Amino acid sequence: MHHNASARTGLWLVGARGSVATTATLGLAAIAQGHADATGCVTAQDAFASAPLPAFADLVVGGHDVTDVSMVKRAELLVEAGMIAPHLLAVAHAALEQADADVRRGYDAAAAARGEGGESQQAAAERLARDITEFRDRHGLARVVVVDLASTEPLPEPAPEFTDRALLEAALADPARAVLPPSSVTAYAALLAGAPYAGFTPSASMYLPVLVDLATERGVPVAGQDGKTGQTWLRTVLAPAFAARGLRVLSWAGTNLLGGGDGATLADPEAVRSKLASKTRGLHDLTGSDVTPLHIDNVPDLGDIKVAWDHVHVQGFLGSRLTLQTTWSAYDSMLAAPLVLDLGRLLALADAAGYGGPVPQLGFFFKDPWGSDVHDVASQTLALADWVREASARVAAATDPSARAAE
Repeated sequence: MHHNASARTGLWLVGARGSVATTATLGLAAIAQGHADATGCVTAQDAFASAPLPAFADLVVGGHDVTDVSMVKRAELLVEAGMIAPHLLAVAHAALEQADADVRRGYDAAAAARGEGGESQQAAAERLARDITEFRDRHGLARVVVVDLASTEPLPEPAPEFTDRALLEAALADPARAVLPPSSVTAYAALLAGAPYAGFTPSASMYLPVLVDLATERGVPVAGQDGKTGQTWLRTVLAPAFAARGLRVLSWAGTNLLGGGDGATLADPEAVRSKLASKTRGLHDLTGSDVTPLHIDNVPDLGDIKVAWDHVHVQGFLGSRLTLQTTWSAYDSMLAAPLVLDLGRLLALADAAGYGGPVPQLGFFFKDPWGSDVHDVASQTLALADWVREASARVAAATDPSARAAE
C-alpha cells in the first residue's frame, strides 16, 4: 500500500513560521536548486545513497502555525541576525513564499482556553488532519510527513484519558474540555491523516500511551522525542568514551545560554521542566551518576546563538581525578534544520516499508528516543544504518513484480 519511498513527499511543519522550520525550508530550497551543499544532513552521506529516499527536490513544504509573521519575514529577521547569508534568502525567496502559502492556522490552545472558536479537540484535530490531506491531494504527494517544531509546552499531569481510548474519545468530543495538550492534538491529527510523525520538541505530543497504540494499530510510523542537536549530542559521544575506558563519572554539570524564541519559552519554569528532563535522562543512563545538574538561562541578546558549557569530573586509576571542560556555540536552528530534512526523508522510507508505531532506530535523532533506551551515538549510528538497509530491502521486495506475484 505504501510502497514508493522516493516519490514526491510533503514535509508538514508544525510551527512552520518559526526559526527552525524557516531555516529548514530555506535550506531545502538552496540545496534543491544547487546553491548549497547538504552538509549537516545525515541522509546526504554516501551510506544512504542507495536507499530509496525522496530527493531533496521532491520534498514539498507546508504546515501549521498560529502566528501571522510569514516565513519570508522570519527569514529576513534571521538574515539580519547574521545567521543566514543574504544571497541564500534571495535564491530561496520564491520557495519560502510558496511554502508560506501552504501554511494553515494551527491549534491555538490559548484561544481555546479563552473559549474562542468553540470547537472540541476532536473537531480541531479533524480540521488539522483535513489541512494535511488537502495539502497531499493538492500537490499530488505520495505521503506527508509531519514534524512538530512548535514551542515547548509544560508536560501534562497523568490522566486516565491518556491510557483509555473510550475515555479519551468522550473527552475529545466535549467542546468544554481540553484534556490533550496542544502538541498531542496535532499528533492525533497526523494519525487521523495517516501521516508519519516526528516529535522534535520535549512536549508530550505523540507520546501518550493511547496515541502510541493508535499509531501502531493504524500502521503510522512515528519517531521522537526532542531533537538531539547540540550539547546532548556531544555528551552522548563523550559519556560512552569514559565508560569504555572504565573511568567513573562523578559529576557532569552543564549550562545553556540562549536567547530568541526558545530562550523566552524556556524562561517559563513549567516549560523548561520537560526540556531539562529530556536533556539529562540520557546522561544519567550513560554515566550512572546522579550528579548531573543542568541550567538553562535566557540571555536575550544572544538571539538564535546557543552557548553550552560542560564541566565533567571523572575518577580514574588509583583514585586520581580528571576534569574535562567543553565550551561551544552555534546557531541552534542551523543544528536542528538539517535533521528535520533527514527525518522527513527517513519517515517517508519507514512509511513506504510498512512500519507502524515508534521506530526505535530513529532514536539517533532524539534526546529521549521513543521505543529505545539506547543513547550512545556510536550504537545509534550503527542501528540507523542497519535499519535503513532493512527498510530499503522491504521496499524493494514490495515493489518487485516477481515478489508481488509470489504473494
